[in-house]
Amino acid sequence: MKHEALVYCENEFGEKDGKTANGLVRKSDKYKIVGVIDSSKEGLDAGEYLDGKINGIPIFNSIDHAIENLKNTPTYFIYGIAPLIPFLNEKQRKVIFLAMERGMNIINGLPEYFNDNPIYTDIAIRYGVTIQDVRKPPKLKKLHNFTGKIRDVKAPVVLIQGTDCAVGKRTTSLLLVDALKKEGIKAVFVATGQTGLMQGAKYGIAVDVLTSGYAAGEVENAILNAYKKENPEIIIVEGQGALGHPAFTSSAAIIRGAMPDAIILQHSPYRNKYSDYINIPILSLEKEIEMIQIFSTSEVISITINNEYMTNVELKKTIENYELEFDIPTTDVLKYGCDKLKKVLFEKFPKLSKEVKLV
Repeated sequence: MKHEALVYCENEFGEKDGKTANGLVRKSDKYKIVGVIDSSKEGLDAGEYLDGKINGIPIFNSIDHAIENLKNTPTYFIYGIAPLIPFLNEKQRKVIFLAMERGMNIINGLPEYFNDNPIYTDIAIRYGVTIQDVRKPPKLKKLHNFTGKIRDVKAPVVLIQGTDCAVGKRTTSLLLVDALKKEGIKAVFVATGQTGLMQGAKYGIAVDVLTSGYAAGEVENAILNAYKKENPEIIIVEGQGALGHPAFTSSAAIIRGAMPDAIILQHSPYRNKYSDYINIPILSLEKEIEMIQIFSTSEVISITINNEYMTNVELKKTIENYELEFDIPTTDVLKYGCDKLKKVLFEKFPKLSKEVKLV
């Protein structure tokens, strides 16, 4: 049974920094999301606001507003914002304190670990609630070095890479896994960030908080665990950041640890600066593909699009242009589903299926 959870995302729901809340509203195998807190969108349906599809998750203006309108106080309170600055200010801290005071257990996806701060733990003890720091890495003695055993994995490993942060890599990964399962393919998802873990991924680790010496090893270990325990026909690995993004190294570690057999590249055509770095131009799609293929020695087999700021007409035209320019299937999985991705995967890895059932 899923425990009920309330997600906090003040002023950020549907935005890049609200990606944790956005992801949980779209899919959560671990929690039953009963509401989102964002006073700027109070009264709206979260699914309709995010994707144009009503899902019955209301948006409230505060914790107390949510509790007053829900049948029960949710078991969990999830901090659903993933900002560049990892530490909460005093106003934001008070939100966490109030949630604990109202009897909710805290799920924290920030790299600020609440359990390491006696201010948080003392309040948790006072109100009889717990705190889970999702992003906190294992102790050093439990971390894994890269071994090279990833080469023994017989199932195809496909990485969903991106051209920027918060561009839709995890969303595409999860939709693709679901689409493959509907075809009867035993697919497994490996998460590399906190949101995927919150959504209920059985395998994975938050890569960006690991020391560089262990990051590739932990990615490899997560894939090996998934392979040994699930015996999958294909493994879909979530990417982080972008290989061309100068501020982050997670992409390189994931590529090294996963040694992917193929890569799908998620891209937002109308972004021209890196997320949170407005003075740094995004590498061109052509250059990003070139860099990925040289670094990974794997092939980019498809482009998937984040349609932010685009009309339907612009989206369709962009898809047509990319397919002509790069000669690989291009789609937007939120708008058009995963048929093109399934087809290219079955062509790349023919053992997956003899017949491709496309709608």
